[in-house]
Amino acid sequence: MTLVTSRPAPGAARPYAFPAVRRISAHGGTVIAAHLPGQILASAVLLLDAGAARETDGREGTATVLAKSMEEGTRKRDSAAYALALEGLGAELAPSVDWDAFRVGVSAPGPLLAGAVRLAAEAARTPKLDPADVARVRDDEVTALRMDWAQPGPRADAALRGDLFGADGRYSRPLHGDPTSVAAVTVEDVLAFHEAWLLRPGVLLVAGDLDGLDLDALAEAAFEGTSGEPLEPAGPLGVVLPDRRRTILVDRPGSVQSTLRLGHRAPERATPDYVPMTLAATVLGGAFTSRLNHLIREVKGYTYGIRGSYAMTRRSGRFEVAAGVQTAVTAPAIRDTLGEIARTEAEGVTEAELEVARSWRAGQLSVEMQTPGAIAGALATLVVHGLPDDYYETLRREYLEATVEQVSRAAADHLSTDRLTLVVEGDGAVIRDELAEFGDLADAEV
Repeated sequence: MTLVTSRPAPGAARPYAFPAVRRISAHGGTVIAAHLPGQILASAVLLLDAGAARETDGREGTATVLAKSMEEGTRKRDSAAYALALEGLGAELAPSVDWDAFRVGVSAPGPLLAGAVRLAAEAARTPKLDPADVARVRDDEVTALRMDWAQPGPRADAALRGDLFGADGRYSRPLHGDPTSVAAVTVEDVLAFHEAWLLRPGVLLVAGDLDGLDLDALAEAAFEGTSGEPLEPAGPLGVVLPDRRRTILVDRPGSVQSTLRLGHRAPERATPDYVPMTLAATVLGGAFTSRLNHLIREVKGYTYGIRGSYAMTRRSGRFEVAAGVQTAVTAPAIRDTLGEIARTEAEGVTEAELEVARSWRAGQLSVEMQTPGAIAGALATLVVHGLPDDYYETLRREYLEATVEQVSRAAADHLSTDRLTLVVEGDGAVIRDELAEFGDLADAEV
């Protein structure tokens, strides 16, 4: 056996090219397609401007209930007949919701993709939405959320989001709602959301061997019977930071660990600083070799893992560090975490650290872009965030060519240790007094 005492250095980046992209406008909508020569499987995503940000106050989770109701049948077929129709094409339906969009994805062998897209459009445009089915789906979602919220994490996440985006309406509440908001969703809410947002054409994203796909036929399958113009996207929410650091306690009596969520607002996804910001976050907390994981996990042994990253939507972004630590070391873990964030903000990164981050990010991008589904998802990013068709080739090159100066400047510009919100979910009777040193202390309302 040979023992290796030092980490291996990253190797040279291998060549990678994002597939050629084609665009057509037909049948009232737009098709954006990526060519994957020789690929037997094809994927398509109907992308609709009907994300969670469109939901009504107090009914957060409506879009999620709608998405999960789509396989309960359509006006043309009941759930069994719809499932058999999908199965007959070797297709799989995947509806989903994020902040910016409602997606109805489908995968099938290339020659059968048009039929699969027609089924996806049938589910999206004319879902059955039987009251009993919708109520059952909603109740199942409430049960799942209650189980989830009984675990450490979701309450802390909600408290942080509420503090960071408290003045921004829907963005201040969880993406998929909470047990109370989802329980309040009615069949009428789901029907109204569908009527308001899902009947416009949207954009069809396609990834597969385009030599065997008729894009016009796919457009007809996706957009037939739809009407309405594309919605004008709202502008960025802006980066609003508090005057000073503050701490929020989410009391969890008897907890043997403390769940940490440290964060502040950041720019939206289309920011020109996306690459250096991402690399700075990778050095700080975005990989197993990061500063935070090395110190808090490997040196101090406070946690199994700690992560720091930027998450960005079309209108907003946030920087966040997340970890679970032993209750007895809550204060030292926070102190050391703040120290590493402050060091990165003040001193930037080193060439050795950046070399690893460059290689990992560029390599990850290449590895992730290997399946039709992943390519279709990448096309969705181009549409949602208004990015050019050659964005991914440029992105990989920018990762590999980013300099220490650029990344260090991004760390200084977009990290603000003194204006973080610190959310700690744990046993208040044990940790409350020691949290006062980290900023104004308040109890969470979630």
